[in-house]
Amino acid sequence: MFELFSYGPLGWGDEILAGLWVTLRLAMTTLPVGLLIGFAVAGLSLSHNRGLRALGVGYTTLMRGLPEILTLFIVYNGVGLLLNRAMAMLSPEAAPVEFSPFAAGVVALALVSADFAAEVLRGAFLAVPEGQIMAGRAIGMTPRQIFWRIKLPQLWRFALPGMGNLWLNLLKDTALVSVIALDDLMRATKVAVGVTKQPFTFYLVACLIYWLLCLVSELGMARLEQRANRGVRRA
Repeated sequence: MFELFSYGPLGWGDEILAGLWVTLRLAMTTLPVGLLIGFAVAGLSLSHNRGLRALGVGYTTLMRGLPEILTLFIVYNGVGLLLNRAMAMLSPEAAPVEFSPFAAGVVALALVSADFAAEVLRGAFLAVPEGQIMAGRAIGMTPRQIFWRIKLPQLWRFALPGMGNLWLNLLKDTALVSVIALDDLMRATKVAVGVTKQPFTFYLVACLIYWLLCLVSELGMARLEQRANRGVRRA
């Protein structure tokens, strides 16, 4: 069994580790992109303008109704098609452009995670005590000052538990990109299973790797929550 996970032409250890690195890079690249989009969507949902609020609610409603893998296929095939058509319009002699599976995975997973991030951030904004906002108004602070000095500094503490769940879901959702030929951990495992005909062994190892990633993430998030809540009195 150990020979299967050795390095070199006879083992699959190097392929599994390379796939793990792709999975981690994909998740770490997607997270900030999804948070930025989610922050914008949360702002739209909290807007006093009815049209902007409808855009925010419409985005979350749309993304919740689409399976993640369908979003991935739409982005991978649709964006590639749009790129080639745009290139053909600008330069008919230009060679076809192939949309990177890694970029497609980042875009698709960011769009999906932004939906959940928007709800977490919206709830965090609403969790800021109204009394603090009223106190800021009472001393003459502008809405911009209230946002930067009262709401935003507390956003991290209120949003951190939900963001931890978002990161764990994102880590597991990266397995979906194997269907578009990105050499992540899941695809490396599938290739190893196809060659060695030992599905139980390799899928069990993949399960253990994903579980360890989630376990380490949970421990790290617990430390971050503990640090974010320092100085806060427990009722």
